[in-house]
Amino acid sequence: MIKKLLVLWVVACGIVPLLWATEGCEQRLTKEEFRAKQQAYITEKAGLTSEEATAFFPLYFELQDQKQQLNEEAWTLLREGKKDNVSEERYEEILNGVYEARISADRLEKSYFGKFKDILSCKKIYLVQQAEMRFHRELLKGMRGKGAPRRNVEK
Repeated sequence: MIKKLLVLWVVACGIVPLLWATEGCEQRLTKEEFRAKQQAYITEKAGLTSEEATAFFPLYFELQDQKQQLNEEAWTLLREGKKDNVSEERYEEILNGVYEARISADRLEKSYFGKFKDILSCKKIYLVQQAEMRFHRELLKGMRGKGAPRRNVEK
Protein backbone atom coordinates (compact mmCIF):
# COMPACT_ATOMS: atom_id res chain seq x y z
CA MET A 1 0.00 0.00 0.00
CA ILE A 2 2.77 2.45 0.93
CA LYS A 3 4.71 1.58 -2.24
CA LYS A 4 1.63 2.20 -4.38
CA LEU A 5 1.02 5.51 -2.62
CA LEU A 6 4.63 6.55 -3.11
CA VAL A 7 4.48 5.64 -6.80
CA LEU A 8 1.27 7.61 -7.22
CA TRP A 9 2.81 10.60 -5.46
CA VAL A 10 5.86 10.48 -7.74
CA VAL A 11 3.61 10.27 -10.81
CA ALA A 12 1.48 13.15 -9.57
CA CYS A 13 4.53 15.26 -8.89
CA GLY A 14 5.81 14.47 -12.34
CA ILE A 15 2.71 16.09 -13.79
CA VAL A 16 3.53 19.50 -12.31
CA PRO A 17 6.36 20.32 -14.75
CA LEU A 18 4.14 19.24 -17.62
CA LEU A 19 1.42 21.61 -16.48
CA TRP A 20 3.89 24.47 -16.24
CA ALA A 21 5.21 23.69 -19.69
CA THR A 22 1.87 23.74 -21.50
CA GLU A 23 2.10 26.51 -24.03
CA GLY A 24 -0.73 28.36 -25.67
CA CYS A 25 -3.10 27.55 -22.86
CA GLU A 26 -5.15 30.58 -21.90
CA GLN A 27 -5.71 29.15 -18.42
CA ARG A 28 -1.98 28.92 -17.72
CA LEU A 29 -1.16 29.78 -14.16
CA THR A 30 2.05 31.35 -12.97
CA LYS A 31 4.12 29.20 -10.66
CA GLU A 32 3.01 31.37 -7.73
CA GLU A 33 -0.68 31.13 -8.66
CA PHE A 34 -0.43 27.38 -9.11
CA ARG A 35 1.27 26.98 -5.74
CA ALA A 36 -1.23 29.23 -3.98
CA LYS A 37 -4.14 27.17 -5.34
CA GLN A 38 -2.37 23.93 -4.52
CA GLN A 39 -1.55 25.06 -0.99
CA ALA A 40 -5.12 26.19 -0.31
CA TYR A 41 -6.56 22.97 -1.69
CA ILE A 42 -4.20 20.68 0.20
CA THR A 43 -4.56 22.67 3.42
CA GLU A 44 -8.33 22.34 3.27
CA LYS A 45 -8.55 18.72 2.14
CA ALA A 46 -5.85 17.44 4.52
CA GLY A 47 -7.21 19.49 7.42
CA LEU A 48 -3.94 21.29 8.13
CA THR A 49 -3.93 23.99 10.79
CA SER A 50 -2.46 27.35 9.80
CA GLU A 51 0.58 26.57 11.96
CA GLU A 52 1.08 23.21 10.25
CA ALA A 53 0.65 24.75 6.78
CA THR A 54 3.10 27.56 7.58
CA ALA A 55 5.76 25.06 8.65
CA PHE A 56 4.99 22.39 6.03
CA PHE A 57 4.66 24.19 2.69
CA PRO A 58 8.13 25.76 2.48
CA LEU A 59 9.60 22.25 2.77
CA TYR A 60 6.98 20.83 0.43
CA PHE A 61 7.73 23.38 -2.28
CA GLU A 62 11.47 22.94 -1.75
CA LEU A 63 10.96 19.24 -2.50
CA GLN A 64 8.84 20.07 -5.56
CA ASP A 65 11.57 22.37 -6.92
CA GLN A 66 14.23 19.68 -6.51
CA LYS A 67 12.00 17.05 -8.11
CA GLN A 68 11.21 19.40 -10.97
CA GLN A 69 14.92 19.78 -11.63
CA LEU A 70 15.33 15.99 -11.75
CA ASN A 71 12.32 15.71 -14.09
CA GLU A 72 13.79 18.35 -16.39
CA GLU A 73 17.06 16.40 -16.54
CA ALA A 74 15.16 13.25 -17.47
CA TRP A 75 13.11 15.05 -20.14
CA THR A 76 16.27 16.59 -21.61
CA LEU A 77 17.72 13.10 -21.97
CA LEU A 78 14.51 11.73 -23.47
CA ARG A 79 14.38 14.55 -26.05
CA GLU A 80 17.93 13.68 -27.06
CA GLY A 81 16.69 10.23 -28.05
CA LYS A 82 14.46 11.80 -30.71
CA LYS A 83 17.45 12.98 -32.72
CA ASP A 84 18.61 11.13 -35.82
CA ASN A 85 21.61 8.85 -35.68
CA VAL A 86 21.56 8.13 -31.96
CA SER A 87 23.72 5.10 -31.26
CA GLU A 88 22.56 2.09 -29.28
CA GLU A 89 25.17 2.94 -26.63
CA ARG A 90 23.79 6.47 -26.30
CA TYR A 91 20.24 5.12 -25.93
CA GLU A 92 21.51 2.98 -23.07
CA GLU A 93 23.12 6.05 -21.46
CA ILE A 94 19.90 8.03 -21.92
CA LEU A 95 17.78 5.33 -20.31
CA ASN A 96 20.23 4.86 -17.45
CA GLY A 97 20.14 8.62 -16.85
CA VAL A 98 16.33 8.64 -16.82
CA TYR A 99 16.20 5.73 -14.38
CA GLU A 100 18.79 7.40 -12.14
CA ALA A 101 16.73 10.60 -12.10
CA ARG A 102 13.65 8.62 -11.06
CA ILE A 103 15.57 6.80 -8.34
CA SER A 104 17.00 10.11 -7.12
CA ALA A 105 13.48 11.56 -6.99
CA ASP A 106 12.33 8.60 -4.89
CA ARG A 107 15.28 8.95 -2.52
CA LEU A 108 14.62 12.66 -2.22
CA GLU A 109 10.97 11.97 -1.48
CA LYS A 110 11.96 9.50 1.23
CA SER A 111 14.35 11.98 2.84
CA TYR A 112 11.64 14.65 2.95
CA PHE A 113 9.23 12.17 4.51
CA GLY A 114 11.48 12.26 7.58
CA LYS A 115 11.37 16.07 7.59
CA PHE A 116 7.59 16.10 7.12
CA LYS A 117 7.17 13.80 10.14
CA ASP A 118 8.74 16.53 12.28
CA ILE A 119 5.82 18.78 11.31
CA LEU A 120 2.84 16.54 10.58
CA SER A 121 1.51 13.21 11.78
CA CYS A 122 1.79 10.30 9.36
CA LYS A 123 -1.98 10.43 8.91
CA LYS A 124 -1.80 14.06 7.82
CA ILE A 125 1.10 13.30 5.46
CA TYR A 126 -1.10 10.59 3.97
CA LEU A 127 -3.99 13.06 3.66
CA VAL A 128 -1.66 15.58 2.00
CA GLN A 129 -0.66 12.96 -0.57
CA GLN A 130 -4.28 12.09 -1.25
CA ALA A 131 -5.19 15.78 -1.61
CA GLU A 132 -2.25 16.38 -3.92
CA MET A 133 -3.37 13.58 -6.24
CA ARG A 134 -6.97 14.86 -6.25
CA PHE A 135 -5.73 18.40 -6.94
CA HIS A 136 -3.80 17.29 -10.01
CA ARG A 137 -6.68 15.13 -11.22
CA GLU A 138 -9.15 18.03 -10.91
CA LEU A 139 -6.74 20.43 -12.57
CA LEU A 140 -6.32 18.08 -15.52
CA LYS A 141 -10.09 17.60 -15.79
CA GLY A 142 -10.50 21.37 -15.85
CA MET A 143 -7.90 21.76 -18.57
CA ARG A 144 -9.52 19.04 -20.64
CA GLY A 145 -12.94 20.61 -20.20
CA LYS A 146 -11.83 24.07 -21.31
CA GLY A 147 -10.12 24.19 -24.64
CA ALA A 148 -8.58 20.75 -24.91
CA PRO A 149 -11.20 18.52 -26.51
CA ARG A 150 -11.32 14.87 -25.61
CA ARG A 151 -10.37 12.64 -28.47
CA ASN A 152 -12.50 9.67 -29.30
CA VAL A 153 -10.36 6.71 -30.08
CA GLU A 154 -12.13 4.17 -32.20
CA LYS A 155 -10.92 0.61 -32.29
